[in-house]
Amino acid sequence: MTSAGEDGTLQAQHTAAAIRARLADGHRPSVLRDAIYGAIDGTVTTFAVVAGVAGAQLPERVVIVLGAANLLADGFSMAISSFLGTRAEAQQQDRARREEERQIDLVPDGEREEVRQILAAKGFAGAQLEDAVAVLTRDRRVWIDTMMREELGFADGSPSPLRAAAATMAAFLVVGFLPLAVYVADLAVPGRIPAPFAWSAASTALGFLVVGALKAGVVGQRRVRGALETLAVGGAAAALAFAVGVLLQGVG
Repeated sequence: MTSAGEDGTLQAQHTAAAIRARLADGHRPSVLRDAIYGAIDGTVTTFAVVAGVAGAQLPERVVIVLGAANLLADGFSMAISSFLGTRAEAQQQDRARREEERQIDLVPDGEREEVRQILAAKGFAGAQLEDAVAVLTRDRRVWIDTMMREELGFADGSPSPLRAAAATMAAFLVVGFLPLAVYVADLAVPGRIPAPFAWSAASTALGFLVVGALKAGVVGQRRVRGALETLAVGGAAAALAFAVGVLLQGVG
């Protein structure tokens, strides 16, 4: 149920002028998936290093050196993977578009029949169906966009590879630093922070909660539920990393 204020805002957003302006601005593909992926992976992998080194009771400098090396190396690797993966998806979409263009040139009647059957499945029939087919296939770009979306299942757009890579690495470095931050602080002022590993674990949990809450705000989920959901999933991965560190601490 919406309030009077929300109803007024929705009405204002759906005037002809407002709709025209919104559609003219276009849709900017989101990098939310890349940011969440980078944040969770950065936190878990850094905490795994901290857990393993702390479990072996090595000096704090070793924790910092290995943790920082993991942040930079693994963060860069994640960013490169995100770049290449997003680029490969864009290349796949470009190839599919070229193939659709070729098929429209070679078998236009067959491609029109595909549009006809797609629209028929959506409830168009008779003269209405034929008019819709004629309108959609009149403009080559609209025709191809329709086939890309309805026949092949491609989204209207995807983030640029550079934006995806930047979002992944930024989230990896910022959130992934949290398990390491307490050791850096303790090194600056030795002995002032009791039980640094416990604080590191708490910082890791805080990172998961913050990422979950921010994600929930973007997707319209309840913030508490989103935070707890991310804490549960990320916490399970962090607990597994800690268990592995404990099991392997006596090796060598």
